[in-house]
Amino acid sequence: MQFSLIRGSAVVGFTCALLSFSAYAQGTAQVLPNTLTLVVGYAPGGAADTAARAFAEQLRKDGVGTVIVENRPGASGRVGLNYVKDSKPDGATMYLVPSPLLTIFPLTYQDPGYDAQKDLRPVATLVNIPTAIAAGVNQPYSDMKEYVAWAKQNPNTAANLGVATLGSSGHLGILAVNSSHDMKIEPVAYRGAAPMLVDVASGEVAIGWDAVASMIPLHQAGKIKFLGVSGDERLEALPDVMPLAEQGFPAFKAATSFYGIVVPAATPDSAVAALEQAFMKAAESDELRQQLASRGLLMAPATGEQMAQRTREELESWRPVVEGSGITMD
Repeated sequence: MQFSLIRGSAVVGFTCALLSFSAYAQGTAQVLPNTLTLVVGYAPGGAADTAARAFAEQLRKDGVGTVIVENRPGASGRVGLNYVKDSKPDGATMYLVPSPLLTIFPLTYQDPGYDAQKDLRPVATLVNIPTAIAAGVNQPYSDMKEYVAWAKQNPNTAANLGVATLGSSGHLGILAVNSSHDMKIEPVAYRGAAPMLVDVASGEVAIGWDAVASMIPLHQAGKIKFLGVSGDERLEALPDVMPLAEQGFPAFKAATSFYGIVVPAATPDSAVAALEQAFMKAAESDELRQQLASRGLLMAPATGEQMAQRTREELESWRPVVEGSGITMD
């Protein structure tokens, strides 16, 4: 009898959960188009692409519908952002935005081609993005302090930094290193992390900066090594890699950014609310969290309102850094 009661309770619980999931899926389907497009502003294979495809698959599992990931690389992510900005505001087209496009580019670019406050509407924050500096495994330095010492001892060797995003926190961090260590490390821009890391692995560029998630596959394949990570704590995925701030490069402490979802500013409230609910539900998946953590991305779900507040705060925190560096982008 006791077994029967437990079994019956389990069946009732499962049935309620199934009905709840069905109601959620039906409610979302009534508001959103059957097919959604999640635009990524970088080439396939990088951290943004990884996060976008992982969330797209989870949304599909949750019954939201078909989510197509579309890569539109160029102009440090601005090609994809401007495409979404000018898309039909019906909730069908979203952009996976790296936070520097909202928190740094408005300060560094004279005309980025968009107004982050007026042209876009935040939907949700998805993940935090620890970043790192890496080098090819055959390079004669194993951390950032060693690289700086090596570069000074070899002034005729090109001192350069591969980046997928000019005007990013990594770019600003290197400008700070140049200033504090009397160096001239030149940023080299790529159309995405994947092609940049190929050149890092081969030694074509001395070091490269991007999201840890972009670099882990080549690290696991024995092609590159990490010289240091952003933030002030070691990462679970890279326990042996020292934070750059701990090595004497404090500008990289704030170089952990985030990925969020934005849509055209005129997107209706109902569509934005449905998308926010869908992404918040996807973020509850333990499988998704573990999948992203193994790639160096940390789940950090937050509502559109919370994303807007965080964006404002980070914009103001970067303002004195940008003004102090004197950097301006065309």
